[in-house]
Amino acid sequence: MAERNARKAKGQLTQRSAKARTPAKTAAQRSAARVKSLEQECDRLKAQLALAKERIADLEESRVKAVNRIDWVIDSLQSVLETEA
Repeated sequence: MAERNARKAKGQLTQRSAKARTPAKTAAQRSAARVKSLEQECDRLKAQLALAKERIADLEESRVKAVNRIDWVIDSLQSVLETEA
């Protein structure tokens, strides 16, 4: 039983020393990863903004066309009323 416990303890020590040998991420690596992540998010947001601006321009153009058609209909109705009067 004592031998088994000794082997078990030795195995645990090996695992601990293996973890100690693997370097943890340094602050610089974490910062670089964060910067990269933020740059990717910035690029994604810029793309979304560009799409939104295009959509706004399309909607404004549609609004102008609709207003022009309404003006045309009003002018047509007024000319019809004037010719009937």
